[in-house]
Amino acid sequence: MQANNRIETIRDGERKYHEACYDNYKLFEAGSWLHKPVKTVMETLKQFEEYGELTVLDLGCGVGRNSIPLAESIKSRSGVMVCVDLLESALSKLKSYSSEHGVSDYIETALSDIGNYEIAANQYDYIVAVSALEHVASEQQLVQVLGRMVHGTKANGINCIIMSTNIEEIEMDSGIQLEPLMELNMTTGKAEELLACAYKGWKVLYTTVKPLQFNIERNGSSVILKSDCWIMVLNLRCLAWISCEGKKDVRPE
Repeated sequence: MQANNRIETIRDGERKYHEACYDNYKLFEAGSWLHKPVKTVMETLKQFEEYGELTVLDLGCGVGRNSIPLAESIKSRSGVMVCVDLLESALSKLKSYSSEHGVSDYIETALSDIGNYEIAANQYDYIVAVSALEHVASEQQLVQVLGRMVHGTKANGINCIIMSTNIEEIEMDSGIQLEPLMELNMTTGKAEELLACAYKGWKVLYTTVKPLQFNIERNGSSVILKSDCWIMVLNLRCLAWISCEGKKDVRPE
């Protein structure tokens, strides 16, 4: 299968899966992964308790699982929560949920593939990418996205990345190993290498790798989905950051 056709096929399947989930499960109600925000995202938010203004970017926001609780923290001060997603249906529901939860004045949405989304330099205190970076089209595009995230972060800002690596799909009945339907399936070691390069000079606040396993359905068949859930929380504390290409980027305090 050609690369472009492969990406289109995978994204069509993802769209159907997510839209079915968004239609069948209400945000913050028990029964799905939409039940509550990601613990690491919310724990990291505590780093900004003393901020009177907070600017946040959520890449791959979906219907607001993390965006809405983050926007609620902005409501008590000032700032903006920018939410980016490829699915128009997800952003439509996000707007509805943000109104329902009283945070619509603090949320801005952007319909975009995160692989192509431009991030203004020194714009955000906090950038969140949960289960998003593995959905870019290529390793080269991942490097570009990481570079934009780095340059888009203010001095003393934080990036929170949660990414699936070492992804396997196994047909439950036959035990046959299937090709994982994920745009970017990297080994954990390779992902660590790329992020270490992109975030050279940053302070690692927290990192862990957790093995995950789920039962899912693929084309009417039961499939075991295995992966490493790799979490990294990084803090830009240095004034001078050196990129992988050796370019110096001086940040204001």
